[in-house]
Amino acid sequence: MSAEHNRSLRTLCVGIDPHPSVLEAWGCADSDAGLASFVSKIVPVLVDSGVRVVKPQVAFFERLGVAGMRQLAVLIGELRALGIVVIGDAKRGDIGSTMSGYADAWLAPGSDFEVDFLTAVPYQGVGALEPALRLAAEHDKGVFVLAATSNPEAGDTQKARRADGMSVAHGVVDDVSKWVLNNPGTQSRFGVVVGATVSLTDFGFDMSDYPGMPILAPGFGYQGAELSQASTLFPDTSPLFAVVARSVLLAGEAGFTDAVRSAEGDLHS
Repeated sequence: MSAEHNRSLRTLCVGIDPHPSVLEAWGCADSDAGLASFVSKIVPVLVDSGVRVVKPQVAFFERLGVAGMRQLAVLIGELRALGIVVIGDAKRGDIGSTMSGYADAWLAPGSDFEVDFLTAVPYQGVGALEPALRLAAEHDKGVFVLAATSNPEAGDTQKARRADGMSVAHGVVDDVSKWVLNNPGTQSRFGVVVGATVSLTDFGFDMSDYPGMPILAPGFGYQGAELSQASTLFPDTSPLFAVVARSVLLAGEAGFTDAVRSAEGDLHS
């Protein structure tokens, strides 16, 4: 496999996290009006920077209540209309009709919060995510299921062993892989979240065992992982969405494009 092909499988994903420090860097107040100003500024800058994939963190909009969620809907709608892929980082997970409700909110065509991909939490079982998986498949969307996350607190849970001997993280990846195998045509749109700061050896598996499975990888930049090491951290057989957020957002409006281009250069070096 050529180096050029390997690079083509790596995509920079910009996390849109309007943390108070980010709002300040963009000259915006930490308020409803400030968030609206931030959204109006970042959309054209994302386009000018050539960003193709974004991941809004829902919590930073939700903390400002109805007004914040209204701005999230504006952001999602404008970006998707411009052809930018939106991964809704809502981390939804539940059972039955409740999971169906979450799926409708984020994946149903015409929803205020309709995204292209949704992050999902599998700790009630990957099977419990079926309503979201089915709806996503029906409408050519996708789901990223949390497997081995970049926060150190997750280790005890995700490294715990299931009855079949797999770690919980390994079992999540394996269950998603089986779902994809049973649903032809979904391979490129259903994947897992694996942090760039974790060592999968500690979880008893390697993503190279699951070629072609998309990986959403937080942990680059602000959290410490180096984009230039992406090719050694992750297999060259799977599409990789390498997430950067505050490491580029804190450059502010004036420095954002240069920060993104620098990150792109590191990712494809």
